[in-house]
Amino acid sequence: MFSSTPTTGARASAVLAHDTPIGRLVLAASDRGLTKARFSTGRDTVGTGTTTPAARTWLDLARAELDAYFAGDLRRFSVPLDLHRVGDPHRRIYDALGDVGFGQTVTYGALAARLGLIDDGPRQVGVAMARNPILIVIPCHRVLGANGSLTGYAGGLSAKRALLDLESLDHAAQPPLW
Repeated sequence: MFSSTPTTGARASAVLAHDTPIGRLVLAASDRGLTKARFSTGRDTVGTGTTTPAARTWLDLARAELDAYFAGDLRRFSVPLDLHRVGDPHRRIYDALGDVGFGQTVTYGALAARLGLIDDGPRQVGVAMARNPILIVIPCHRVLGANGSLTGYAGGLSAKRALLDLESLDHAAQPPLW
């Protein structure tokens, strides 16, 4: 389960760009935690908003943890998440995804089954993954198609493959691929 702070009225108060080995991420935070980690579109407005000390703290922690993750030194994020804009059905799916650990994968159908979502459960999981506001930290890259195939990812399938490859490395034996 993710460290999330369900609140009402919290607003992003700081936005910045952070370069990673798989592309530039736009990060946003409120006083309560990280609200966004998305791949940059090149049209993002960064450095905007009123930066509060708490929001800056969460952004600094997110950046440090992302760098440690890409270096192979971090397997579980601790930065608090502010998911106040995420509805309960998607939050429930994200919480279940939190049980899929570093180096593990799950299919859309298996994740839906864990939650008791029947009929269109895999589709519901797919919609939640597509709307994931905090990529990498909420690890939707670990969700695969029914036959284990790579399917959609906001950063593209090459980014999804790179994240899965990073998590499959034995970092004691070899360094990351970048």
